[in-house]
Amino acid sequence: MSIHLLLGHLKALNRGIAAVKEDAVEMLASYGLAYSLMKFFTGPMSDFKNVGLVFVNSKRDRTKAVLCMVVAGAIAAVFHTLIAYSDLGYYIINKLHHVDESVGNKTRRAFLYLAAFPFMDAMAWTHAGILLKHKYSFLVGCASISDVIAQVVFVAILLHSHLECREPLLIPILSLYMGALVRCTTLCLGYYKNIHDIIPDRSGPELGGDATVRKMLSFWWPLALILATQRISRPIVNLFVSRDLGGSSAATEAVAILTATYPVGHMPYGWLTEIRAVYPAFDKNNPSNKLVSTSNTVTAAHIKKFTFVCMALSLTLCFVMFWTPNVSEKILIDIIGVDFAFAELCVVPLRIFSFFPVPVTVRAHLTGWLMTLKKTFVLAPSSVLRIIVLITSLVVLPYLGVHGATLGVGSLLAGFVGESTMVAIAACYVYRKQKKKMENETAAEGEDSAMTDIPPAEEGTDIVEMREENE
Repeated sequence: MSIHLLLGHLKALNRGIAAVKEDAVEMLASYGLAYSLMKFFTGPMSDFKNVGLVFVNSKRDRTKAVLCMVVAGAIAAVFHTLIAYSDLGYYIINKLHHVDESVGNKTRRAFLYLAAFPFMDAMAWTHAGILLKHKYSFLVGCASISDVIAQVVFVAILLHSHLECREPLLIPILSLYMGALVRCTTLCLGYYKNIHDIIPDRSGPELGGDATVRKMLSFWWPLALILATQRISRPIVNLFVSRDLGGSSAATEAVAILTATYPVGHMPYGWLTEIRAVYPAFDKNNPSNKLVSTSNTVTAAHIKKFTFVCMALSLTLCFVMFWTPNVSEKILIDIIGVDFAFAELCVVPLRIFSFFPVPVTVRAHLTGWLMTLKKTFVLAPSSVLRIIVLITSLVVLPYLGVHGATLGVGSLLAGFVGESTMVAIAACYVYRKQKKKMENETAAEGEDSAMTDIPPAEEGTDIVEMREENE
């Protein structure tokens, strides 16, 4: 699902930018900065998919989830507008990133155009979570593919309009909106057709009653914090890489390389994040799964094997795509539309992406297990460690002679490893607590059964007295 969205976004972005060949690098850098900042706001809201997956068991629960997204979307749109028109935006984009006036103006304009996208994306993901709970993963995948098709078709239409001369930035942005609209509409219609009529108005006591907004937010905020740090990692990397090169033309080129390599490097492993949804959707210890009947029982062992196979497949794809001679260059030239000299500069950063599947798989598998237990609060420290490791790497590596896009991707990898390590530690902590709790419950049950097997003292005395009378 993620790989289809990325490919569609790539075609929309780069075919639009290719319309102005003489300004392609500057346009790529501008769009890359705006899109990465926008994803910082989209990321936390898109994680409401997991709220739909775990908490939404009734129509009332869905209404509460949608209301949360409406409020969050409005806040994101206001912040986008502030960034575009206020001095705050000038400071964040022009000053902090050390970009020139032209790139800064285009970045803030693109950021304004993207103001409504976080809300549309969040609404789509909320309904995707509900559909995944009821095992409609095929429909969710079809919605993502429809997103891709809509983007490609809309770009083809816009390339024949006057936009390529007047405002070429609008070509990839409008295609992004069109794809999101198609995806959101498909998922909402799928929900109303397949699920709306079969779920109750309110959740019964066997499902823990109606989920409150407070419970949803308590479950969601650690996941949102993690995703926010993931999304803000790219702007932080762009910032440090640009400042490291002094805001020169080399800095603009480095940001452009990062913008091109992010989605291509993400393709072979990005979908591994969706492994998080497997545990909540199939684990029978999750009470909300009582609503969904499945003929085949999926055990924890099956989920572990599935996770390992996915990781092995992703690693294989990474090494085939990025280490086979001329393959990565061909992908960049054919899909992104860059020239060969630019593609050669992207090879080393792409090869670093080959090592991302291992920490991503560990993080996704353990996060899914913790989501099933509704113990997401233990994940919060991992996001803090990720940022600390990321910034430390961005500061230290230049002293070791690492600069440009290689510095950015290498620091991202260090951040991923640090985050996955902390998630593993948190999972071990929860596992030990669960195990200790089960041992205590087993011991208590054993004591209770032993007490019931021994007759009370008064009953034993009565039996002895009856025997004496008979003698």
